[in-house]
Amino acid sequence: MFTDQRLTGAFKKAKIEYFDENSKYIFFSDSHRGDDSMSDEFARNQIVFLRALEYYNNNKYTYVEVGDGDELWEYPDFKVIRLAHSDVFLGLKKFYDDNRMRILYGNHNIYLKNKSFVKHNYFNYYDEYNQNKQELFKDILIYEAIVLKNKKTKQEIFIVHGHQGDLMNDQLWPVSMFMLRYFWRYLHVVGFQNPASPAKNLYKRHKIEKAYKKWIRRHKRMLICGHTHRPRFPKNGELPYYNTGCSIHTKGITGIEIIGNTILMVDWRIRADEQGGLNIVRTVMRGPEPIEKYNLQNYPYKSIKK
Repeated sequence: MFTDQRLTGAFKKAKIEYFDENSKYIFFSDSHRGDDSMSDEFARNQIVFLRALEYYNNNKYTYVEVGDGDELWEYPDFKVIRLAHSDVFLGLKKFYDDNRMRILYGNHNIYLKNKSFVKHNYFNYYDEYNQNKQELFKDILIYEAIVLKNKKTKQEIFIVHGHQGDLMNDQLWPVSMFMLRYFWRYLHVVGFQNPASPAKNLYKRHKIEKAYKKWIRRHKRMLICGHTHRPRFPKNGELPYYNTGCSIHTKGITGIEIIGNTILMVDWRIRADEQGGLNIVRTVMRGPEPIEKYNLQNYPYKSIKK
């Protein structure tokens, strides 16, 4: 409901950041980091995620978390999440300390809209081992959306979580949060799925993606988002709608990379080599494609497939 209005509002308020041929970005979303219990779907991929963070930090990428990084609907006490995944947060801190981390909020961590909540939970943490307070993401700013703008061509890429306009996860998010926290979190452990989630409801997922594409066609902007958990990379002739997928698939994690003036989709998972050894491997699933190819300002977009 009101998807165009909500996405446009986020676009107008977005943080603008410029990129060029030397820029490198990795976009991950929907990690849903929890308490490392049976209901924490991120836990099974923590090692894969840590290896990906190491790779991107060593290669000087900017890390962008496109919403729903922490599962604050199920676990409102952030301390529980930080303790469960302390290695992940120490890995993210390396990006933050080098000014290479951007965090967007989604519906499952919408509490990050509240500056007091962020200050209380994310600026510092108590180190139980050394028994003192340590800096985590001191003075971090959380955004609803980011617009990447090419320094030369001025082409814009809109990055947002994607829950905007999804009635049950936007306007009525407190209802969905209540149901998840006190009902669905226990049932999905034994196989039942939450019908309010586009990640679990195929009809809802297609409806939301159709709304995304309608916004792209109308506003002539590339869109990178998450929310649906379904990785997407446009084929030739399709509208430039990209989806990072998520970090809680049973087989690994997916993301979108920007390297210079190209864009690609990657997959990280554990694979066996010829000797039977297990390795964490990065695989390019789609691309790389030139970003300029999807500049709808100069593209005969009426001929683009829906």
